[in-house]
Amino acid sequence: MELLQAGVDTSVIALWLGHESVETTQIYLHAHLALKEAALAKTTPLNGKLVRFRPSDALLRFLNAL
Repeated sequence: MELLQAGVDTSVIALWLGHESVETTQIYLHAHLALKEAALAKTTPLNGKLVRFRPSDALLRFLNAL
């Protein structure tokens, strides 16, 4: 992630990691939480009110059962 944030092309990262194709590398290039929060901080909700998502107990039970 640090290489990606520094602007290194994904094809170069794939070569450094020894991956056969860039598609293989894409699996590992998921944004970490800090990057996601930074992107969200640049947006504003439609109604102008910032609210953090809080899942319900029922949703958490469902997800934990998977």
